[in-house]
This record gives sequence, structure tokens and C-alpha cells, in this order.
Amino acid sequence: MKRIVSATEARVHLGAIMREIVEKGEHVVVERGGRPYVVMLSVEEYEHLCKKPDRGVWRALVLRARERVREDVGDRPIPPPEEIIRTSREERDAGFLDLH
Repeated sequence: MKRIVSATEARVHLGAIMREIVEKGEHVVVERGGRPYVVMLSVEEYEHLCKKPDRGVWRALVLRARERVREDVGDRPIPPPEEIIRTSREERDAGFLDLH
């Protein structure tokens, strides 16, 4: 859950805000001059965000996606990426023309 506080409120109630962040798992956005300035979050959450992704997990996801494409496409040839992009753009543009 995200909470928004002013910089003054954060300074005055820092201890209570820190407890809420740790106990309730909240994120607190501190505004300065009515605009978001910083975000306060628990060390656990911060470390999770900083952790580098496991390359093995990404590799497994890519291999699984590749296998799904093979299952869907079968023996049909896959068009080059440029053709897929061109066709997608033509379909998109045709949809815009239909709106007018």
C-alpha cells in the first residue's frame, strides 16, 4: 500500500512512519512542494528491488516461450520480423482510418 505525506509530516513523524513501513509493508511517498520527491520503503523491499535477476530463470522463460511458439506455428514458416512489424502497423493504421 502506498501513502503520501509532506516532507514536514515525514520529518515530524519519522519514527511512526518507519514503523508503519516495516510492520504494514507500506511504501511512503514524500512530497516536497506538492510534488513527489522521494519514496520510503523497508530495507527488505529495497534489497529485493536491487537484487539482480537470475539469468537461469530468464533463460528458462525464453526457452519455454520459444517452445510455445514452435507448438503454435508448427511447420509453417515464420515471416521475418520486418514483415510482422509492417503487417501490424498496416492493421493498426487501418483501424485508425475506420474511426474517422
